[in-house]
Amino acid sequence: MSFVSTFVAQVSQARAPDEGWQALEALAGAVVGHKLFTVMTTDMAAGVVRRAYSNRPSEYPTSGTKPLRGNTDEWFETVFNQRRSFVANTIEDIAKVFPDHELIGSMGLGSVINLPLVLGGELVAAVNLLDATGHYTPERVRAAEEQLAVPGRLCAALARLFDAKSESAA
Repeated sequence: MSFVSTFVAQVSQARAPDEGWQALEALAGAVVGHKLFTVMTTDMAAGVVRRAYSNRPSEYPTSGTKPLRGNTDEWFETVFNQRRSFVANTIEDIAKVFPDHELIGSMGLGSVINLPLVLGGELVAAVNLLDATGHYTPERVRAAEEQLAVPGRLCAALARLFDAKSESAA
């Protein structure tokens, strides 16, 4: 069974948002590789973000919401305003935009791709892949954008569906 077929099977059986994100994590591992995989959901209207999924919850736990301030750095401009992938391949470049760069470096990580997920014209999430220094070559970035964007959007829509069902049941 191909990794795409496996992803489709896993998403088809998902009963909770984490199960969709786990399927996307496995697909991302097969497509481009990663040592840290997180998903940050966004509510642009409310001005908040939330870490909805993490494959390393001891270092990067899922959490409540955090305010999304009027950040103007390169990362925010690229991901939130231009809705393009942000890529950094050294810890020095990561340190320019992420205040938790020391933790990232201590985990042996030195490269990142933040892949924005847009639904209905709205930025709803960002998939964050981190690995060793220099890991996210132009070829891997292209593969991530071409092979993870649609599955990522599917998982974001699935998470929204599950969240809406749980809110209506409450």
